[in-house]
Amino acid sequence: MPGVPPTRFVYLGPEGTFAEQALRTLPAAVRGSRTPARSVPEALDAVRLDDADAALVPLENSIGGAVGVTFDEIVDGEPLMIAREVVLPVEFVLAARPGRSLDEIRTVAAHPQASTQCRGWLREQLPNASVLDVLSNGAAAAAAAAGEQDAAICAPIGVTRQRLAVLAEKIADHGDAVTRFVLVTRPSAPPPPTGDDVTSLAVFIAHDRVGALLAVLMELAVRGVNLTRIESRPTGEALGRYVFFLDCTGHVADDRVGEALRGLRRVCADVRFLGSYPRHRWGVAPHEPPVPAPPGLSDADYADATAWLNRLRAGELG
Repeated sequence: MPGVPPTRFVYLGPEGTFAEQALRTLPAAVRGSRTPARSVPEALDAVRLDDADAALVPLENSIGGAVGVTFDEIVDGEPLMIAREVVLPVEFVLAARPGRSLDEIRTVAAHPQASTQCRGWLREQLPNASVLDVLSNGAAAAAAAAGEQDAAICAPIGVTRQRLAVLAEKIADHGDAVTRFVLVTRPSAPPPPTGDDVTSLAVFIAHDRVGALLAVLMELAVRGVNLTRIESRPTGEALGRYVFFLDCTGHVADDRVGEALRGLRRVCADVRFLGSYPRHRWGVAPHEPPVPAPPGLSDADYADATAWLNRLRAGELG
């Protein structure tokens, strides 16, 4: 992020969860303070109230889909901005206090989403064990460490924090599952473009206009801006009233993205800019170049067209 780097971080707690594990991938967060929050609204409000510089919260999971409360809280209230994203593999482990073996496990503490994602493994490996719901992956690890349950399904960071022993690794039924987290700050100038960026928007369409959503998509498509994600959320105003969250390739500093934003501003009831930030190249070789702009839609093409128009306006034909 431009300017003074953040030093006070808050994240969706408690300790020992994937959110903390994701936050610790950021060097600035390792050096700074890290405070768990009880909920996504609490984490984001800490940033709004200047009790923290940045908040790391989950946005979507490749299995469970969007985290609705995060979308709702980002678009409501005082503006916030996404400064970067972190994509983390969801690698659940089964852990217990040292000395216990797999055949001794009769009870397992797990967050409901964790046990759901590990249902097949549990059915095959621990068919007679009872699964007890807890509030978080961190709470599951703590329950196993305290002896309240025989074992826990938790994140690897919970094993280290609670001094547990791993009985089985990578027990999720979908081994390639990932969660996308976003680092949210108060509004400021976006980080400079890298050539491989994401721009996030919240778009309110004009409901009294036929083809309003199509008009939104066309503003992006005709400029070669690739829409990578669209998610609708109810506005709370009335049935059928939605806000659309868009992720597109490119940076607000790019000519074609800037042109698309101007177009959206004209045709939409409202547009909230949520940030331009480097794309986390999950599963892509670091040296692989980003997808190029279509012919005629690169920044160089836009610059050439703008210079040509300026010459026409100045009376320089040709």
